[in-house]
Amino acid sequence: MQEVRVGIVGLGNVGSGTLGILAENAAQITLKLGFRLKVVAVCSRSVEAKTMPPSLGVVLKTADWREVVAHPDVQIVAELVGGTGVAREIIDSAIAHGKSVVTANKELMAACGPEIWDRAIQAGINLAMEASVCGGIPIHAVLREGISGDRITALYGILNGTSNYILTEMEKRGEPLAAILTEAQALGYAEADPSADIDGFDARSKLALLAALAFGEKITPADIFVDGIRRISPMDFQYAHTLKHTIRLVGAARQTQEGLILSVRPALIPQSTILAGVQGAYNAVWVKGAYGADTFYYGRGAGPQPTGVAVVSDLMRVAREIRGGSPERVSPFAHERLGEYQPVSVTVQKRAYYLRFRVDDRPGIIAKLAGILASKHISLDSVLQEPCNTKHDLPFVITVEPTSEQSVRDAVDEMARLDFLREAPLALPMETAL
Repeated sequence: MQEVRVGIVGLGNVGSGTLGILAENAAQITLKLGFRLKVVAVCSRSVEAKTMPPSLGVVLKTADWREVVAHPDVQIVAELVGGTGVAREIIDSAIAHGKSVVTANKELMAACGPEIWDRAIQAGINLAMEASVCGGIPIHAVLREGISGDRITALYGILNGTSNYILTEMEKRGEPLAAILTEAQALGYAEADPSADIDGFDARSKLALLAALAFGEKITPADIFVDGIRRISPMDFQYAHTLKHTIRLVGAARQTQEGLILSVRPALIPQSTILAGVQGAYNAVWVKGAYGADTFYYGRGAGPQPTGVAVVSDLMRVAREIRGGSPERVSPFAHERLGEYQPVSVTVQKRAYYLRFRVDDRPGIIAKLAGILASKHISLDSVLQEPCNTKHDLPFVITVEPTSEQSVRDAVDEMARLDFLREAPLALPMETAL
């Protein structure tokens, strides 16, 4: 039986999960493909300490990725090291050697994926990246092929499992972010440096890729507005629940009259929406189509096995193409060519907003804040105050009628200079379009 041969670079969580699936599920993979998918080389800095599944047979083990890429039998290189330095070298070298590439690298593909794809086309090889976003959800395949006949108008996602775990545990237990972050690190959900997750940068890279697939524009992650969850506290969930909302870190892409607006930020979303029910380290993507209406995709966003399934599925798809010799490849970005994105500022969007304050209580505070809002042509909707034992750090919330984000920013900037505030107001959009 003719086989397609694979080299794996990187045996961390994703690489080990991929290798395990290829070994344990080999019979099913062969049955589905009609031929064998064989691992012939693996690379890891600690490769000698790695135990290879016996069913793989003879495999080249090396600490030098160049040996995998240059191996004469390797037809597909799986780049599973992450980052944008060595990973870019691996992929560039694989393309130069005429090897197809499967990657789980969201950061690299968000930064320069279209350029890498152009080089892959010129080299006559394939590039697949399903595992780069929402590891356990085949969202790339959905946007690239499953609903490609639709015209996407909006996409909302919970794209970072670490942040979602922290927020949902904070909501359930009423404990502060710092305590739950420490727990998430102990469980392996969060890195020692958690900034990529809780400051929104991981989700931003993922949104850049999904928006490229959904809207056909070349997105630079730096063009996406990003705000993290560091300022969210248990009291915010109390007030959100009073408003029949909850709080999630939402990646949003919306086609508007002004253009495509992109953001990653914590937002209040109605408790009645399906996204509000996404708990723990799960991911979810809600896609709105002009013709097919709403579709929803849910699953594990990370982990060795869910992400490994996505990598193996890509290996199978690329292997079929190699065997079939098809010259017509579907772009991993779902479009023959991506257009140049013209960034549109989130400041033009109109939303209702949640404004949370912490103050040293004194007479006239509400009147002063209301006066600033009125000066920016912002109308109050409600004022909420939960019982509090101290007047020296008194929290309360003002919600405002839909207004432009620029107006809210201007108001918050002016309010931040008031001497009775303990900290700058926290402003969160209320996403009623979900």
